[in-house]
Amino acid sequence: MRRSVVLSVAAVVAAACSAVYVASTASAAAACAPAWSASAVYVKDNVASKGGNNYTAKWWTQGEDPAVKSGQWDVWINNGACGGVVNPSPSPSSASPSPSPSTSPSTSPSPSTSPSTPIPVGGLPKHALIGYLHASFANGAGYLRMADVPAEWDIINLSFGEPTSATSGDIRFTLCPATECPGVETEAEFIAAIKAKRAAGKKVLLSIGGANGQVQLTTTAARDRFVSSVSAIIDKYGLDGVDIDFEGHSLSLNTGDTDFKNPTTPVIVNLISAIKTLKTRYGAGFVLTMAPETFFVQLGYQYYGSGPWGGQDPRAGSYLPVIYALRNDLTVLHVQDYNSGSIMGLDNQYHSMGGADFHIAMTDMMLAGFPVAGNTANMFPALREDQIAFGAPSSVSAGNGYVAPAGVQQAVNCLVKGANCGGYTPRSGLNPNFRGLMTWSINWDRFYGWEFKNSHEPFLNALG
Repeated sequence: MRRSVVLSVAAVVAAACSAVYVASTASAAAACAPAWSASAVYVKDNVASKGGNNYTAKWWTQGEDPAVKSGQWDVWINNGACGGVVNPSPSPSSASPSPSPSTSPSTSPSPSTSPSTPIPVGGLPKHALIGYLHASFANGAGYLRMADVPAEWDIINLSFGEPTSATSGDIRFTLCPATECPGVETEAEFIAAIKAKRAAGKKVLLSIGGANGQVQLTTTAARDRFVSSVSAIIDKYGLDGVDIDFEGHSLSLNTGDTDFKNPTTPVIVNLISAIKTLKTRYGAGFVLTMAPETFFVQLGYQYYGSGPWGGQDPRAGSYLPVIYALRNDLTVLHVQDYNSGSIMGLDNQYHSMGGADFHIAMTDMMLAGFPVAGNTANMFPALREDQIAFGAPSSVSAGNGYVAPAGVQQAVNCLVKGANCGGYTPRSGLNPNFRGLMTWSINWDRFYGWEFKNSHEPFLNALG
């Protein structure tokens, strides 16, 4: 099923490239490129015309009218007026084939970016404590009301917003039903508690995805539905932004998509476009966090997608183009340093969960940057210190890879101060603005007597 979708997308892209006009730099007086077609697929640097203007595509797109603007992150660059009569749409003999169902264009315009109320800017402490709250489901940790979440948590990620189907883009969030979660508050109480948290300077986000919420934005229609449905949830509950927790098969790279700086895979391109639209809609105060697994990030040091000859897991490193494209919008990246296999660090040694070493090596990769798939000419650049935290289970029941508080704090002291690093020397040097710690989950932390919160919140405050 997945293979047929990948091949159909690749075929459409290949066919479309022969039907669109590639800009020439030789002519000073620009001629009109072939007219934009809603059914054609355009990739980076392809040019089309509409209404007497030429437009250049920034990345893979289909069905997005170049004359309809959606803010600074619009896929089309307006190159200005072109001379002569706009050329007609490609003839049937040269036009792109009709799109497959998996790539059919949206029939609605790009979502508006203006109606929602801007989110206030600022408020995060220098070193933050970040946790996930099981708000829509119950498990062995039990339900915890929003009003009862202790004040030490600086970012609270509501788990989870999930799609109605993997490819719909239609995200829904509902409070845990009383039959599953005895003691759950009413929706009005929940909204009031969120408002009180925000008034106290806390950030409350919608976490989208999770282990069971596969999200694949295969079409522009799904992208637009993602934006509208997520916006509706943010507005309804009065939230500060979103956390992207795409796991499993949500993100993977099509064969031949080898440049993380210029991705062409629709699920990647559409996610980037959707998040940029949300950021534009809500303003500079919009909080964006991400919680990828190591497989989707640090494994990219060795492997990226299916590889130059195919055969690799196409999900390897597939978060890298998303992180790169959103690097100026990203508030905190907190990779899940748990439920992971051994991963090679910048010392070219494999590191395994269970101690400070894994946290140090994995986090240093994001603070120092690294060559993707070992290619030193293709470097994934370091993120800012204040954009980086790392994730750890709050208890032995919360996930594989639990590390006792002393080991977690050893890792932070190494990354921040260069102290007690063991056998690993951070390539990133000292990182005094390291953002903090994330945990799955607040509920499990309560179940185990608040070990994570009570140990790490005063420790982070003392870092200065």
